[in-house]
Amino acid sequence: MTSSKLRGRSRRAGPQVSVRVVLAVLGGATGIAWLVLPGMTTGTDAPVAITGPASASPAAARAEDGTSTAADLVLPLVAAGAAGALAGYGYVRRVRRARTRTTPGGSTPSPPRTEPGPPDDRSRAALVAADDRVRAARDELGFPRMLFGAEAVAPFAGALREAEGELAAAFRMRQRYDDGVPEDPAARRQALAGIVGRCAEAERRLDAAADSFGRLRGLEQGVGEALGVAEARFRELTGRTAAAEAVLGELRERYAATASASVTGYVEQAKDRLVFATVRLNQARQADDSGHPEEAARHLRTAEGAVAQAAVLVEAVERTAAELREAAGLIPAALTGAEAELAPLRDTGGEAVAHVLHADGVLSSVRRELTSDRPYDPVDMLRRVVRGISPPVSGQAGVLAAAARLTARSSTASAADFVATHRGAVGAAARTRLAEAQRLLAAGDSAGADALALEARALAEQDVRLQGNPYTPAPPVSDASRPTPTAGTAGAVLGGILPADDPENAHPAGFTGRPGASETPPV
Repeated sequence: MTSSKLRGRSRRAGPQVSVRVVLAVLGGATGIAWLVLPGMTTGTDAPVAITGPASASPAAARAEDGTSTAADLVLPLVAAGAAGALAGYGYVRRVRRARTRTTPGGSTPSPPRTEPGPPDDRSRAALVAADDRVRAARDELGFPRMLFGAEAVAPFAGALREAEGELAAAFRMRQRYDDGVPEDPAARRQALAGIVGRCAEAERRLDAAADSFGRLRGLEQGVGEALGVAEARFRELTGRTAAAEAVLGELRERYAATASASVTGYVEQAKDRLVFATVRLNQARQADDSGHPEEAARHLRTAEGAVAQAAVLVEAVERTAAELREAAGLIPAALTGAEAELAPLRDTGGEAVAHVLHADGVLSSVRRELTSDRPYDPVDMLRRVVRGISPPVSGQAGVLAAAARLTARSSTASAADFVATHRGAVGAAARTRLAEAQRLLAAGDSAGADALALEARALAEQDVRLQGNPYTPAPPVSDASRPTPTAGTAGAVLGGILPADDPENAHPAGFTGRPGASETPPV
């Protein structure tokens, strides 16, 4: 299509160029004629008689002759200028027609998907800030639930669900905006304002529950029981981290490298979060014992955030191992189901022939890999089978639909884990694709969810590579009044637990927010 448009433009441009060339040649020829004519009246030929007053003096004759010579020089310039003006006028008309033409040869370009500038930046920053706060509140809610029970935290769980609903609506608006909907510039500006408004409403729902939540926890009156819950959770995860390390080693031996690539480094990151949590838990206990409850509460909340992220990292390894086992067991049935899907199409013609040939090639490749005694990636193998047959004739039922749900669930969870534990550097685009993948997965669109989840993970990894860790430790100083950075602070900042500008004196956002925070979230 592009090449045809270019050819069309070349054909239309040809006559326009020819007109400009003709105009220029005519102007040049006219100028040459005016220059040559005066020379043709000199020499031995008799001059052309000019009617004039008989009493003209020689001086007047000389003045008149000079005037004639000046006119002879000016006229060619005027003619050439006129020709150039005509050519320029033709070019301007052609450019204007090309810009306003609505025919297939030169359609008006559609509005860009995003309009760089403050409104767009504000909407993306609002999404990141609201998403960070909702995630922190979700992590924070788990600890009082373990201490007081589900019934006691039910009102706050409801507030969190309301905030999640507002945020999901904002992400849905952003996804449509990125897809070019709406197209009208004014409507797109309104959509950006709507996104900011939804994010503000999500945070307002948490603000409304903040005071009651603080009273339930009662950390300012003492962290004793809450500290005990966090320490118990810490000890549990310490043991599970060691087990996850062994599981990850088994995955590397049994499957291809790509099978466990999504959780590579997660055990080390979990250990880093736990080291950070150890220091903060100790600081919380010391502050509580010395009669500084506010400081103890701040350290405890920070430790809880680190423990929660360590749990995400460990559970990601455990879940990946389970998914690989499930996928490996499903592959033979998926191959059989794929053959059953292709059977009705083998005797038909038209486009079905190409589809069957492509599917046969995919299935043959999978079988060869499966019987080669070399390590393979079961989830990726299932994805190839599903995509090779897509769309399945049997719809949402059958083994292929189950395989599609497994691959989509795996990729969506993988992206969610990465964003949750690296959100200090992950921008709005990756979070938006993840939210849309989660929505599609819940709606039963496994293919769409899988594709968007893979895109979300790739965008999130790109953000981390390009932005790096937002925390840069200050150089050592001799001032004893300045706190020494806690071990694991860089990981806590990368994980979005603490802001990069003041990690030693801040706490996770959560229900109470993070008053006075000045850091700019990644967009």
